[in-house]
Amino acid sequence: MYSQTEILALVRDTITHPATVKDVARILRIPREEAPAFRRQIKILIAEGHLVQTRGNRVGLPERMELMVGRLQVNQGGFGFVIPEGGVKGLVRASRDVDVYVAAQQMGEAMHGDRVAVHVERRTPKGLEGRIVSVLERRHADVVGRFEVDREGLGYVVPFDRRIATDVHVPTGRSLSAKSGEMVVVTIAEWPRPDRGPVGHVSEVLGLVEEPGVDTQVVIRKHGIPHLHSPAAVAEAAALGGVVREEDIAGRRDFRGVTTVTIDGEHARDFDDAITIERLPNGHCWLGVHIADVSHYVSEGSALDEDAYARGTSVYFPERAVHMFPAELATGLCSLNPNVDRVVQSCLMEVDQSGTVVRHEIHDGVIRSDARMTYTAVAAILTDRDPATMANYRPLVPMFELMHTLFHVLLERRHRRGSIDFDLPEAELVLSEFGEIEEIVATERNVAHRIIEEFMLLANETVAAHLERSDVPALFRVHESPDRSKVDDFEAFVAPLGHSLALDGPEIHPRHFQRLVERIRGTPEERPVATMMLRTMQKARYDESSLGHFGLAADHYAHFTSPIRRYPDLIVHRLLRSLRMGEITAARRAELHDDIPGMAVQTSAMERRADEAERELLQWKKVRFMASKVGEEFDGYVVGVAPFGLFIELVEHYVDGLVHIASMANDYYRFDEEQHLLRGEHTKKVYRLGDAARVQVVRVNMERRQVELGLTEILEAVRREDRKGSVRAASRTKEGKRRADRPGRRERASETSVGAAGTAKKATRARRASKRRR
Repeated sequence: MYSQTEILALVRDTITHPATVKDVARILRIPREEAPAFRRQIKILIAEGHLVQTRGNRVGLPERMELMVGRLQVNQGGFGFVIPEGGVKGLVRASRDVDVYVAAQQMGEAMHGDRVAVHVERRTPKGLEGRIVSVLERRHADVVGRFEVDREGLGYVVPFDRRIATDVHVPTGRSLSAKSGEMVVVTIAEWPRPDRGPVGHVSEVLGLVEEPGVDTQVVIRKHGIPHLHSPAAVAEAAALGGVVREEDIAGRRDFRGVTTVTIDGEHARDFDDAITIERLPNGHCWLGVHIADVSHYVSEGSALDEDAYARGTSVYFPERAVHMFPAELATGLCSLNPNVDRVVQSCLMEVDQSGTVVRHEIHDGVIRSDARMTYTAVAAILTDRDPATMANYRPLVPMFELMHTLFHVLLERRHRRGSIDFDLPEAELVLSEFGEIEEIVATERNVAHRIIEEFMLLANETVAAHLERSDVPALFRVHESPDRSKVDDFEAFVAPLGHSLALDGPEIHPRHFQRLVERIRGTPEERPVATMMLRTMQKARYDESSLGHFGLAADHYAHFTSPIRRYPDLIVHRLLRSLRMGEITAARRAELHDDIPGMAVQTSAMERRADEAERELLQWKKVRFMASKVGEEFDGYVVGVAPFGLFIELVEHYVDGLVHIASMANDYYRFDEEQHLLRGEHTKKVYRLGDAARVQVVRVNMERRQVELGLTEILEAVRREDRKGSVRAASRTKEGKRRADRPGRRERASETSVGAAGTAKKATRARRASKRRR
């Protein structure tokens, strides 16, 4: 029986036109007894988009049918774009980087997020336009939204995701007793057609959106994040127990006699990395990064492994976390708690005075942490030199001081090679017991945070280089160089602000960005320029090849340091152990070549999903927080300029809001795209990136989850003008009333004139009538 790859190659070489499955089997001379298996293979190829099935039940190659396969991104206006898939075994057209525009009436049965085949109907100067011919994979089997009842008593769900453009009809008796206004999950039973929208039934009632925790549940359901572990996975985790057994330790390098600490936040419940460090006789540092050995307990193909792969990563929301593994594992055996034995994978590195790793070892190890340290306590020792804290941890103080010394060496090394360090404050939410925001403050990154970050970066680089030298298919973290056209756009963006990357040739190096970051640090335009810089760069992702990490200016990079919350780290740990055990046979190498690319795509997608969900909930909570601030004034600065207005970030709360151009009513403001500013036609007043601004919260739009602001100086000017207009109008009204009550000579003369004119007009009309009669 042919494999899928062989079937595809035969179809490409021998089938000259779209054909039925029966005809394909006949042309390829598939034996009758193998026909059922052949049909199953064809169905898989169609489901994956390698073949496309037409309305006449014929199958063909998408690239020969003017078809592209990709994800449909629907705009709130109803139209959409198909983002073609790239690198899918060469099946996508060379023009795959060009999105295909799809008008609302050409959507067919597709919905936002679906994987579709789109037929390219025409090529225009603005780009490709197409029609969706088939849906290959549905993204939304379930849709979260607000349940409502219309005047006729019919139920429907308004999707929370505004990109799902149609409501979902809920037939009578299928609402699960949901009340109007409650947030629900509706399972779609019938997909949309040109003549009607989708139909479904309510499968879960989440509650009113104002109730504690409902917003988090809504975002989890919207993004399809699995929020419950399977019973089998929970059972596996519970069966592991909470104590490391002797057979777990057998054959491992014993580090229990080496002073070991964990350093985490005050409220951390799981500790997955620990540090050892000592000074060698040659003056070098012997740094150990010990990571909880999750791969020892989670075997490939187990229920725990399947659950973790589906999640790809843990997701962290302001009031709860959705963990990749059950708590029994995350806070139990795989948490490096103090004074208990824990199995680890250890990366030990000899680091010289320049920060170079001159020797390294990777082991299966066992440790016993001596202390659970916090970032605050370590900073109190190293920065504040707090006597009480230093006395409390006196035996460990020399260790922390050596860490501090090595940190500066490593930081300087990264700086020399051009690593880009954005050090912008991020918003941290202070929540009440009901999940409501009490305050928004800037996150604090002290020296202890940076020490641990630097040590983790070094371990990740060392492991990546180790895997690359081993010539084994592996999972790397890659961040490629930015596209030159995007860099040119960025240069045009910063030039009017007086900045430049100062490129000295065709090659783009991280150092160009690093130097600009240093020049803008502390300036008003720092945040908008840094934000645009991030948009200019490629997105980091996972890949089977070591393509380097542009942002870190690293030749090789992989994720090794957190297998309890990132699936790629778990894969890396398994590969490291297989290498140590000599288990990479030719057959295993072939398996890895087949499996790793799919893992890279899956884990990259799950990471993006987690990031989007975290950002969305954070923005939603910020907007709800600002609802009580309507009418209040705040200081901010311009972080974005668009034809429709200004984006302002508030200094106090780290909240973004929009000053719509319609509210700038003291002038006509024109958008200067090259200069990134708005300029008043008559006042010549200019608003540009980085400008300080005093704003008032005008309105909070919960439907759009947007804070609407007004510039205080314009609002006051408009109010003054309105008041003047009111005074003038009142004065005219008062004067008119006075004159009406006591008419003067002019008014009386006017009345006489009007009367005389009336009499004259009557006489004229009489003469004309007399003439007509004559």
